[in-house]
Amino acid sequence: MVNLAEISTLKADLAQESRRLGFAACGVTAVAEDPVRARRLEQWLEDGRHGEMEWMESRAEHRCSPQGLWPDAQRVIALGMSYAPATDPLAEREGRARISVYAQGSDYHDTVKKALKALARWLVAEAAKRGLGDIGVKVFVDTAPVMEKPLGQAAGLGWQGKHTNLVSREHGSWLFLGAIYTTLELPVDEPGNDRCGSCNACQSACPTAAFPTPYQLDARRCISYLTIEHKGAVPPKFRKALGNRIYGCDDCLAVCPWNKFASTAHTMRAFLPRAELTAPRLTDLLALDDAAFRQLFSGSPIKRIGRNRFVRNCLYAAGNSGDPALLAQVSALLTDPDPVVAEAASWAQAELSA
Repeated sequence: MVNLAEISTLKADLAQESRRLGFAACGVTAVAEDPVRARRLEQWLEDGRHGEMEWMESRAEHRCSPQGLWPDAQRVIALGMSYAPATDPLAEREGRARISVYAQGSDYHDTVKKALKALARWLVAEAAKRGLGDIGVKVFVDTAPVMEKPLGQAAGLGWQGKHTNLVSREHGSWLFLGAIYTTLELPVDEPGNDRCGSCNACQSACPTAAFPTPYQLDARRCISYLTIEHKGAVPPKFRKALGNRIYGCDDCLAVCPWNKFASTAHTMRAFLPRAELTAPRLTDLLALDDAAFRQLFSGSPIKRIGRNRFVRNCLYAAGNSGDPALLAQVSALLTDPDPVVAEAASWAQAELSA
């Protein structure tokens, strides 16, 4: 017979242990498929709004429900780790580039997954110790086909805002999400309620109008997608809007009014920004070859896009800078072996020479 009192106590202790490991938010939800969520994903894919992210489409059936990925799962423990910035992400510094807040520190995949594994091990051990038997667990960050944001809302961590990201009353838009799937039937939490109201700050802030309507994102227009996932040349119609953003974009997150409640006290030390990445000089970044790129971004999520795509982004930023002092470095990249880099250099040269 299931000991409900013991399971309820274990859940409370689980939340406490999650905080000890660095998580700022923890909740539990059931694993039943949400047909509305599944249909939204299907429609998004049918409309081609995922762009070149083929992996979104290839494993869509696994995203529709946790049991589609792991049939034995009974509950999802949704967790959030804060990376709330101490300074304004939208502050401009002349001659400097902008890197998204989440990528200024250590790679969150490593930090979050390490904590998830530690929490999962704790849960397995505690369940056995308390006579609840041998339980199964699996941990996921965002490299698996898991819909962390809808699951986070279902588990009461917050709600999916009009910018499609999770918003928390306590932590704003600054949460890295992870999940533990388990066979243990923990008590579930109430889902988060949408509190966006009539606010449209995130919609108005988007430089490329990537939101066709509230709660919908067209990734093909999103600067984060264009600077990170998009492999070829960025369409000319978006290049001016990139401004000095060379990796990701924080605009829709940064303007969210709920961020005023986010405290940097919850920010993990691993996510504190590296000084050289808070406002890097374009002159330094345009000079990167492959070896220097790998060295600079060792342990950073930026490393995965490679030198060529990164320098491509820096060239767009150089073209938008209006700084003729960058012309020599830009011109030197006109003969870069990578044709996308060479084309970006040609565009930047034309912009700086106009």
